[in-house]
Amino acid sequence: MTDLPSDITRVGVVGCGQMGAGIAEVCARSGLEVKVAETTGEALEIGRTRLHNSLTKAAERGKISEEERDATLARLTFTTDLGEFADRDLVIEAVVENEQVKTEIFQVLDQVITRPDAILASNTSSIPLVKLAVATSRPDQVIGIHFFNPAPVQKLVELIPALTTGEETIKRAEALVRNVLGKHAVRAQDRSGFVVNALLVPYLLSAIRMFESGIASREDIDNGMELGCAHPMGPLKLSDLIGLDTIASIADSMYAEYKEPLYAAPPLLQRMVDAGRLGRKSGAGFYPYG
Repeated sequence: MTDLPSDITRVGVVGCGQMGAGIAEVCARSGLEVKVAETTGEALEIGRTRLHNSLTKAAERGKISEEERDATLARLTFTTDLGEFADRDLVIEAVVENEQVKTEIFQVLDQVITRPDAILASNTSSIPLVKLAVATSRPDQVIGIHFFNPAPVQKLVELIPALTTGEETIKRAEALVRNVLGKHAVRAQDRSGFVVNALLVPYLLSAIRMFESGIASREDIDNGMELGCAHPMGPLKLSDLIGLDTIASIADSMYAEYKEPLYAAPPLLQRMVDAGRLGRKSGAGFYPYG
């Protein structure tokens, strides 16, 4: 691990959904100048509101002062034009877990960013980084920087170098994560699922299969793990929090790579995604939400 100071001061975040907004908040609260991009003005306003509400709640709960909230908001700017990322030291992509969409974004970023040493990072939770790296003309400057939800609260970040990632890129990304953002960094090989999801997702899929088979109710499954194993949240509640579409995408990516049955998405999971029951973000998953 490195204790080098970070030379990254200007950050771009592509996507302002749940994860993108959280990453932007973490970076801005750490004193970085952050520009956030979304595809449409409507999506951008939703993201801006999400960030404002999150920072306001943090101030109300005493996590930050009102002055810190205002200073953080002042470090955030918003755009629908990736061309405005030309001067960024680092850009973190945090869009839907779809390889084609992410690849197209990396190709655009590669064209518009003018800084020769800029790092292009993905928050992907399962897609091989090398596939994104080789879509650019700077594969040695592409790395995975995987935050966990909610990013302002969770302390862990996975750093995933591709086979092509240069050692300097790894050192700079690690210095940022540890010394500026104050997160605990772990390194993972560029294998689908990395460290955490390779352990977590089969567990979540097993709980979904148990519920699907009628072995136990959703409440008993969750209470069993919360009260019997001291987990802070049961697997079905956690699946709703993560997003069932995200879990299905990770499962599909891991199954495509390993061909292990435990990584295959249960039929119930796919049906719920098809029905738009994605968990908390859609208002309903294994549980209803207001």
